[in-house]
Amino acid sequence: MTAGETDAASRGRVTITEIARQAGVSVPTVSRVVNGRSDVSPHTRARVEELLQRYGYRKRPAAPGTRAPLLDLVFNDLDSPWAVEIIRGVEEIAHAEGVGTVVSAIHGRSGDAREWMRNLRARASGGVILVTSALDMVLHDELRVLGVPLVIVDPAGSPALDAPTIGAANWSGGLAATEHLLSLGHRRIGLIAGPPRLLCSRARLDGYRAALEGAGLALDEALVVPGDFHAESGFAGCEKLLGLPEPPTAVFAASDQMALGAIEALRRRGLRVPEDMSVVGFDDLPEVRWSAPPLTTVRQPLAEMGKLAARTALELARDERPASPRVELGTELVIRSSTAPPTTGAGGDAGRGGRT
Repeated sequence: MTAGETDAASRGRVTITEIARQAGVSVPTVSRVVNGRSDVSPHTRARVEELLQRYGYRKRPAAPGTRAPLLDLVFNDLDSPWAVEIIRGVEEIAHAEGVGTVVSAIHGRSGDAREWMRNLRARASGGVILVTSALDMVLHDELRVLGVPLVIVDPAGSPALDAPTIGAANWSGGLAATEHLLSLGHRRIGLIAGPPRLLCSRARLDGYRAALEGAGLALDEALVVPGDFHAESGFAGCEKLLGLPEPPTAVFAASDQMALGAIEALRRRGLRVPEDMSVVGFDDLPEVRWSAPPLTTVRQPLAEMGKLAARTALELARDERPASPRVELGTELVIRSSTAPPTTGAGGDAGRGGRT
């Protein structure tokens, strides 16, 4: 043992800086070994571990109540009030815990996702909340190597990582929306569906199908039109439904924004909601209670989903195991003024572009 090594040992403690000096490596390299990272060569790892063992070095325990300094909140896009509600929930918990929040949008492009990953490594985020987005397997593997806790909100598909997921009861929400319209007497009910790649979209569609089946009605594929959760697709979807030889008397839009787009399409044709066509949405965004008319919708607890995601990410950062790997929060039908029983000949009038 050299004089320097004897000196360090005699003090009864050793720092990472001292270990790095004696091993002839950088401080970050020693830190990677201490934290069990895999991106260190076997030879270097063996040398560092030998020194750590020699001096009895122990990783400094986290102080009681220590929290991750940052949470990364990642969306596919941010041009939706829906995203704002998730952010509001995450921010409430993060603020209470003294944790910062970094919000990013990757727009479904691999280049944006890789740029985000580079930034994540640079800022040493304590946890990631991924919202209705999909990362490719390479980036999933990088997250695993970095040891960054991951929580997925409304997973796009089956999670590639063993990560907790948080969602809403989309199937029962779609069922409740359609059953409400059926209870009013509607039998031709259109659906403006969400993106089929998302589990939540498929679950809402399945709930719609189940309600029709329960009422003894066959699914008419012409009444199901595609959408992307944005108002423009709701407008286009409603136009397509209105162009059918026998239009529906009611529309279930799989998001509030699409429902508002559908209402605008009806308004431009001189049609009234709900007198000429009933409309139901999904989300219960704050603004829909002030729409004209106020929107009947399925409330999903978006802010609560954000809060639970933040709590779960912080638990994982403290090496705590979440109570459940899969949480599904309840949805609730909120009845307002955009739905009513069908009027005689409403669908036929809609198809002709106006009332007689």
